[in-house]
Amino acid sequence: MTPTPLPPGLMLVHGNHPESLRDLLVTWLRRYPLAPLETETLLVHSNGVAQWLRLALAEDMDDGAGGGCGIAAGLDMSLPSRFLWQAYRAVLGRDGVPEVSPFDKPLLLWRLMRLLPDVMAEPAYAPLHRFLARDADLRKRFQLAERLADLFDQYQVYRADWLAAWAAGDDVLIKASGERRPLSDEQRWQACLWRALLADVAAAGGGELAGQGRAAVHEAFLRRVDAWPEGSERPAGLPRRVIVFGISSMPRQSLEVLAALARWTQVLMCVHNPCEHYWADIVADKELLRATHSRQQRRGGARAEIAEENLHLFAHPLLAAWGKQGRDFIGLLDEHDSDTARAGYLQHFVDIRQRIDLFVPHGDKTLLNQLQDDIRDLRPLSQTRAEWPPVAPGDDSIRLHIAHSAQREVEVLHDQLLAAFNADPTLRPRDVIVMVPDIDAYAPHIQAVFGLIDGRDPRFIPFSIADQGLRHHDPLVGALGKLLDLPNGRVAVSDVLDLLEVPALRSRFGIAEDALPLLQRWIHGARVRWGLHAEHRQSLGLPDAPEGNTWLFGLRRMLLGYAVGATGGAWHDIEPFDEIGGLDAALLGPLVQLLERLDATWRAFSSDATPADWSARLRRLMADFFAPDDSADAFTLQRLDQALVRWQEACAAAGLDSPLPLAVVGEHWLAQLDDSGLSQRFFAGTVTFATLMPMRAIPFRHVCLLGLNDGDYPRTRVPMDFDLMGRDYRPGDRSRREDDRYLFLEALLSAREKLLISWVGRSINDNTVRPPSVLVGQLCDHLAAGWRLAGHEEDGAEEGALLRALTVEHRLQPFNPDYFPAAGAASPLFTYAHEWRIADDRPAGGPPQLAPPGRAEPLRIAELAAFLRDPVKAFFRQRLHVDFDIDDPTSEDHEPFDLDGLQMWGLWNELITRQAEALHAGLPREEALAAGLARIQRRGELAAAAFADVMRDDLAAPMADMFERYARGLAEWPHEAPHDEPVSHTHTASGLRIDDWLRDIRLDQDERRGRVVLEPSDAVKKGKYQRHSLVKHWLTHLAGHLGGQPLTTLIVSKAGNVRFEPLEPDAARAQVDTLLVTWQDGMARPLPLAIKTAFAWLDGSTSARSIYEGGYQLTGEVEVSPYLRRAWPSFDALAASGEFARLAETLLRPLFTATFVKSAAPAGDQA
Repeated sequence: MTPTPLPPGLMLVHGNHPESLRDLLVTWLRRYPLAPLETETLLVHSNGVAQWLRLALAEDMDDGAGGGCGIAAGLDMSLPSRFLWQAYRAVLGRDGVPEVSPFDKPLLLWRLMRLLPDVMAEPAYAPLHRFLARDADLRKRFQLAERLADLFDQYQVYRADWLAAWAAGDDVLIKASGERRPLSDEQRWQACLWRALLADVAAAGGGELAGQGRAAVHEAFLRRVDAWPEGSERPAGLPRRVIVFGISSMPRQSLEVLAALARWTQVLMCVHNPCEHYWADIVADKELLRATHSRQQRRGGARAEIAEENLHLFAHPLLAAWGKQGRDFIGLLDEHDSDTARAGYLQHFVDIRQRIDLFVPHGDKTLLNQLQDDIRDLRPLSQTRAEWPPVAPGDDSIRLHIAHSAQREVEVLHDQLLAAFNADPTLRPRDVIVMVPDIDAYAPHIQAVFGLIDGRDPRFIPFSIADQGLRHHDPLVGALGKLLDLPNGRVAVSDVLDLLEVPALRSRFGIAEDALPLLQRWIHGARVRWGLHAEHRQSLGLPDAPEGNTWLFGLRRMLLGYAVGATGGAWHDIEPFDEIGGLDAALLGPLVQLLERLDATWRAFSSDATPADWSARLRRLMADFFAPDDSADAFTLQRLDQALVRWQEACAAAGLDSPLPLAVVGEHWLAQLDDSGLSQRFFAGTVTFATLMPMRAIPFRHVCLLGLNDGDYPRTRVPMDFDLMGRDYRPGDRSRREDDRYLFLEALLSAREKLLISWVGRSINDNTVRPPSVLVGQLCDHLAAGWRLAGHEEDGAEEGALLRALTVEHRLQPFNPDYFPAAGAASPLFTYAHEWRIADDRPAGGPPQLAPPGRAEPLRIAELAAFLRDPVKAFFRQRLHVDFDIDDPTSEDHEPFDLDGLQMWGLWNELITRQAEALHAGLPREEALAAGLARIQRRGELAAAAFADVMRDDLAAPMADMFERYARGLAEWPHEAPHDEPVSHTHTASGLRIDDWLRDIRLDQDERRGRVVLEPSDAVKKGKYQRHSLVKHWLTHLAGHLGGQPLTTLIVSKAGNVRFEPLEPDAARAQVDTLLVTWQDGMARPLPLAIKTAFAWLDGSTSARSIYEGGYQLTGEVEVSPYLRRAWPSFDALAASGEFARLAETLLRPLFTATFVKSAAPAGDQA
């Protein structure tokens, strides 16, 4: 079959609608197809455009004007840089130009890593020598090499004349005007380093041509093309057709290659041009453009020369502010465009009923269309005001949303999209694009809002997050990052638990997901904190590191506990952890295997190695720790292996075989995963979230731009002080800020129906105003200057009326009542999240109250005591089953340096219990105390080394005096009661009853009852009773009188005794009945009672407000209780109703009074 003849040449097609350019491309390919099995070459700038073209080509063929090619196959979508090197090889020969340039950035990086130490001795490199001093782990050298590789890569593309001069020994900078200036002494090292690179490549056997750099290859390519015999065959390896689509910026070097290839190849460039008139002279640096003619004509009425002070009379302000990058690209294209060339290929487009200037109006129905058409027609502000009518109040084509956080931005977006889908049944999720400056920062918020709604919920919106690096969302890669950090990491409890959250790692060790809570409980109980073992801690600079609280310490405790149980006792100073037994013990094996591999990996990674050895180590790391269960994990591991292959090849090509540290190797290895090329998937039939780059200029019905905050967009990049390009601008130079400005312009032009712009415009802390991006500010200024809101045309004082109509300021919380207006009320604030609606179902007579709890089983004394100690906490936890106490996970990562009050109380309680048991068994108390302290230390609950001795002394200090007082109390009631006494009492009115046992009853010589109890807390502190610590003993004291017999209670604490004298049985019953009624009330609502504050109020000597709210060096009761903060955030709220005072009197006054009974504190009892 004879292939369709394709006339060679460079054909340029301009258009302001990418979809028109796409349709022309499809029509062109259908009219002039390649031969079967011949590959179509398309150059694009992003994977989003590549996927968009594939879908267009794959559409069914239509005999009419539309349709695609029916199939998208045989397409080679590539970035321009990769194709250009292939073109060099095709023209110059594969022998003269290698498959990979030795000056490509990956190879250049590792060549510089090897070369930099060798040249540092030369005087020219003094600035670098200062920077590289004290670089033990080679991080500085690697970072410098990485930046220099990127810089020299840019020089090869944009400053080839500099490199040619440096190679010739001329250390100069050549300005765009041709002026040559000597390099300063501080920067002369760049020219020296370039010559050193050339010499190194030549010494390594680099080709004569390729060894001179890409710029030299480019010049040789142009010379070879010029010298190519006329009428000869096309060089082998060049495609018959190259299509360049949607690229908004391209270096001059690349355009020169495409223009040269047009001698044999048909090069079709589809250029997105926002304006159909000549507009190069409305942007700065216009004098640097070389073209003496332009394809586009000046707009009618425009002068040939426009002074800068008159630009506003003939130019569109936004195009002038944002269009510099596009202007440069179109100006470069004009150098390769001419009337003669266009006349040669125009007829081919006429044959398919197409034009080469595809400029069409955007329409005039909405504000968005009018703004876009102004840019197309290059209308200045004066004509904008005259051209367009006032904006209708209902025009929502442009909306500006102000939120308090990124989370609120995404929540608002979700509601706006639901409203849009509800209003327009033809709108599909694939018609919406959401773009943000940093997709990794917004991905968690997107998942939290869009991802938590069930697929069966009518509010579910299918979505996909594209353009996201694996390092930021793939758990396997995150786990690999933790493993690579082993030599420098603490290997804390949270680190290992994070590793166990990765399915592929659990699969490797055979650990089920539902076993993780049990493992976590074991690890916590064994007192593991951080460090594999003492040797690992010593490697981190901790001298004489102890073994306690390491993983080895915890494993030994677990294994010994499994072997000997709770009764086996310590062995070789290892205290057994006795919670492991039965079938659950099988889980201990995989944990041991995991820690053994972590130890082996730490030892392997602690030494430097050559690239070949590192490749073997890292492959072993993946094999040892990951067994993928699904294709996604398997693909990730495959990509990681391919990255190792590429890195090893780059090191070999650069001649680098010296040992490298893990800090350099690991960072580079994982960084390669973020380079996805053109492989990422877009247009999955869902709402797509992406950065602005991959989807630039692709039309969507709705375009949403989030995160346009001041400082975040345009993105700021601090230039390197040795980047000489920043001081010498030339057309075509890449600039992140200019690129972002042009991206914003293209995003604005790509919206067909609606444009939504959002930013964090209010501080989440104090609600102060935060400015938007400067681009948003320019857009708002232009809209305010060019249009008026209908009804405000002549009112000069209402110039801001339009912006107020376009802007929606959102509330801090999604449950704000403003989002739930009365039925039928129109409001720009709305939400579909009905879960946030707070129904106002409060009774008119007072605060809300639950129904009384139905209590079938009897109450225990301890339960009533816990209620009286903290009624609000009891309501939330017992009635509502809500727990506000959140454990701090970071506390599990630190060994005990100090013990807080609760920990001290727990250890004292343990020691007191052991000593009391020894006394009752007739054993020496001191031995029981010493054994208890040793057991606590072996468990790892004390600090290391000599600090443990100090903590042991603190724990033991109050015991002698305490048990001396305890012995005196036992002597007062020397006889133990023959049995525990039952306690049973029923409150007739409520039906509530108490059933419990009264233990530790003793009798004196007259058989009068008494109880002597030990209290780990201080009963007396600073001369005052700590009555909140006495509540449980008071409740037991009251219960002891329910049988009608008197009871004396002696509480022996570490600091002082408290004695409760016998009560009248009827008075005790009345107090218990009052407490039962209060308990029933307290289970229906949070009671306004805080016990410490109540005792301060009863005492009268201390400010109850300061006890509750805190003050200088005083922590308030509400500050330490999340339950009180929830119910009664201030003392005024607590005491407002007067119920606080009533409850304090009825419930706590009897206890308060009992501590003042004359015989309550015998001499010497109070400390």
